[in-house]
Amino acid sequence: MSGPPILPVSPPPARSTDPLAAPVQYLKGVGPARADALARLGIVTVEDLLLHAPRRLEDRRRLVPLRDLVHGAVQTVEATVAAVSERRVRRGLVLLKAALVDATGVAYAVWYNQAYLKGQLRRGVRALFSGKVERWGGEVRLRAPEFEVLEDDAEETWHTGRLVPIYPATEGLSQRVLRTLVRSALEAHADRVPEILPEALRAARGLLGIREALWALHYPETPEAHAAARARLAFEELLVLQLGLALRRHRLAREAKPFRYGTGDLVERFLRGLPFPLTRAQQRAIREITADMHAPAPMNRLLHGDVGSGKTVVAAAALLVAVQGGRQGALMAPTEILAEQHALTLRRLLGPLGVEVVLLTGGRTAAERAAAREAAREGHGDVIVGTHALIEETVVFSRLGLVVVDEQHRFGVLQRARLRRKGAAPDVLVMTATPIPRTLALTLYGDLDVSVLDELPPGRQPVATYWRSAAARPKVYAFVREQVAAGRQAFVVCPLIGESEKLQVQAAERLAEELRGGYLRGLPVALLHGRMRAEERERIMEAMRRGEVAVLVATSVIEVGIDIPNATVMVVEDADRFGLAQLHQLRGRVGRGAERAYCILIASPAGEEGRRRLQVMTETTDGFRIAQEDLLLRGPGEILGTRQHGLPDLRVADLHRDLPLLEAARAAAEAIVRADPALRAAEHRALREAVRHRFAGAGLAAVG
Repeated sequence: MSGPPILPVSPPPARSTDPLAAPVQYLKGVGPARADALARLGIVTVEDLLLHAPRRLEDRRRLVPLRDLVHGAVQTVEATVAAVSERRVRRGLVLLKAALVDATGVAYAVWYNQAYLKGQLRRGVRALFSGKVERWGGEVRLRAPEFEVLEDDAEETWHTGRLVPIYPATEGLSQRVLRTLVRSALEAHADRVPEILPEALRAARGLLGIREALWALHYPETPEAHAAARARLAFEELLVLQLGLALRRHRLAREAKPFRYGTGDLVERFLRGLPFPLTRAQQRAIREITADMHAPAPMNRLLHGDVGSGKTVVAAAALLVAVQGGRQGALMAPTEILAEQHALTLRRLLGPLGVEVVLLTGGRTAAERAAAREAAREGHGDVIVGTHALIEETVVFSRLGLVVVDEQHRFGVLQRARLRRKGAAPDVLVMTATPIPRTLALTLYGDLDVSVLDELPPGRQPVATYWRSAAARPKVYAFVREQVAAGRQAFVVCPLIGESEKLQVQAAERLAEELRGGYLRGLPVALLHGRMRAEERERIMEAMRRGEVAVLVATSVIEVGIDIPNATVMVVEDADRFGLAQLHQLRGRVGRGAERAYCILIASPAGEEGRRRLQVMTETTDGFRIAQEDLLLRGPGEILGTRQHGLPDLRVADLHRDLPLLEAARAAAEAIVRADPALRAAEHRALREAVRHRFAGAGLAAVG
């Protein structure tokens, strides 16, 4: 492979001279117990602690005279402790009460079951107190206020009387403890943190120095200072990420593809024979992919778009470019059901052109798997469709030219790399039916070129979506019966039960039996789940396609790849258990024919997030808006799936609001790599080390 070896396969040695790499356990005030609590927040090293950004700042700068305290407000006072009392108010509950005085009046601070504070609140102590004001039986109280004793020679206060950081926390770590630990880390290490951003880049963007930024992130003098600090640290984090991706892009662009595709008429014949016109977006994507495949370097492209936007036809055209050019294509899907559906569709589309499509999954018989492996090895299998079975060592391709990975976010980065290594620098097309916000596209797929299908085929109607409570279940299934009586078909998806496929199957079996004996008595109801044998799944899906099954009860395995134009109703039980992207995919299984289609979400969510997901689903069918809402609700960490994608976690940057910073970091990374492809220049060596450290062990080096 050509290009500089920019990322290590195994982690580099620990940066012994880097104070940030020190285990947080050995920081003053931590110890083993607090280290365990910090680890629950993802804080393992001093670097993690310094970059544990506040979720907000609380303004405790304005001191309020005791006589001016306002019920219900969170306020800060400077007062002297006049007396302290302690009494049991009921079993298991002890009230600690301090009388506070200033020149204007008297108030009281109260805490429950915190008797240890009594030693800090001796009579005559002067302190700052911040808390919520309550009026109680004629008294003005501060309920459980944070406080900081004022020493005569003290120059700084850390917990009140200033802009105070409020952190993401966990059990066993109060805000006061977290602030104390962060302050200890800043005092011990901030002055020794190396500056990795080149001076010219900092000057051009007006960025703070690293030490100033670390202090102002946690203890700023003004909100503006905090914003500047956060922007500097987020930019650095995004720059390191984008540099890793830019270096990978640079390396792949310099890789020589050891073959060229021949020419033929398969693609033209295929497109001419389609019973529908392509959308402009499909035409554009096919042109982009074809140009990539005929380029001297291997293609690395992402194809994404909304549900029903026509990715399969584009993928079929790409596979035909390979086949007519004398090479094989491989399509890897995450589930056997999806692989089976792809094989069926591709045989229908490509079979009339003389293209042999072979299916290879773990659920096939030993004889079928052996025949599929022989077809791949001997070359008479033109397109091999499969699951993870494709990356087994026993699978050898004769002349692999194109790798297509569908629903690629379900595969780990190393799994995709293993399939790519089945050929000599083959072209790679990764697909997802989940629209991706631009920030995620630039992060997850920053090393790929992107094709977006942003149009739906003409005639596709939006699916009418309704949210109904569990009490409305009889009416919902009465509507399903009406649709079946009109000659239509329906899907019913059982509740999602954690990560257990076994429990999921049991739930689907129970639901199918309940419906057969209850609301849908007398109708042909079938069951489909991922643990069925392949031939049984194929038999059920074929019966569904022929109209012999009126209602298909299934697990979430049907969320992608199922195409039954006559199905007009999707019922999702306990819909609040599903994520937005999954609900949108399930809805996409209906509305594929000419008839009006319906998605009915049955749920009685207890939490606000579940209610918000259901509300979004009823408000829009726009997958791109849904993807943005998903980012807002779940946050980037869960969506990024850094372990799967081989990307480092983001700790300061926020992919919802930092698109301008991300685009600036991407542009800066590209400029740096163009000028210094191996980051060998003196001003880039610290960045090179940061990239090596942040991507260590992430698997990107293995992606070739």
